[in-house]
Amino acid sequence: MQPEPRQANAASTLADFLRDRRTRLDPAAFGFSGRRRTPGLRREEVAQRANISPTWYTWLEQGRGGAPSADVLDRIAGGLLLTDLEREHLFILALGRPPEMRYRPADGVSPRLQRLLDAFDACPAFIKTATWDVLAWNRAAAVVLTDYGTLPPDQRNILRLVFGNPAVRAKQKDWEGMARHLVGAFRVDAARAGAVKEIGDLVEELCRTSADFARFWGENDVYAPSEGVKQLQHPELGTIEMEYSAFAVDGRPDLGLLVYNPLDEQVKERIRVLADRRAGAIPADER
Repeated sequence: MQPEPRQANAASTLADFLRDRRTRLDPAAFGFSGRRRTPGLRREEVAQRANISPTWYTWLEQGRGGAPSADVLDRIAGGLLLTDLEREHLFILALGRPPEMRYRPADGVSPRLQRLLDAFDACPAFIKTATWDVLAWNRAAAVVLTDYGTLPPDQRNILRLVFGNPAVRAKQKDWEGMARHLVGAFRVDAARAGAVKEIGDLVEELCRTSADFARFWGENDVYAPSEGVKQLQHPELGTIEMEYSAFAVDGRPDLGLLVYNPLDEQVKERIRVLADRRAGAIPADER
């Protein structure tokens, strides 16, 4: 029985990708020696590194043998030293889907991401992890939301602040509705990033310290974390209404960018002024 044209084409594309990545590797770097007529590793050497049958790997490079399992693809990706992006592409070619997310803790953001945050001079923006720790923020976020720089790193967690910080709670126009939505969105974010196990300790802690969180978590609701409208009662700026949008950070599924856009242009200007004052950009006699 002949394979369907689409299947045959996918197998050929996978074969081309595997062959190309194999020929880019330096045999000497892996302890393989001997004269070679072609560049890169031999097929049996890749199979050895991936702990799979040389015949099976050869078939894959020849565009036959059927679809490999996710486990085999993972081993091939390791054997070929594929990057995260290359590994994702390998899975899409072979299985028609990306691999399951593998959570990795993050300890900071690149200077490029920080410059992007800083470009939003009147729009609060921050970068958060899959466990909702705030890694980076701009001056507008420090003014309108929370001055994360004054907090220890382990307290820069959105859920800890919402369910444990009275000042944060007092700003919310509808704390219960916001908090319930937040918990459902957190559940979705963690699952998408493959961090369900990693949030276990945080969930246990919050269930123990906050009856509200325990109640919302027990409802098992899920909400889209992508966009919405937020209202705050700010002690210096008064009532603020902001639209917010969430964005994925390309190549970093464990990170998310959240940007709040105040709907009133006068409020935006007041945020700029307040941020400048706190940063010392406006002389004291003009405050």
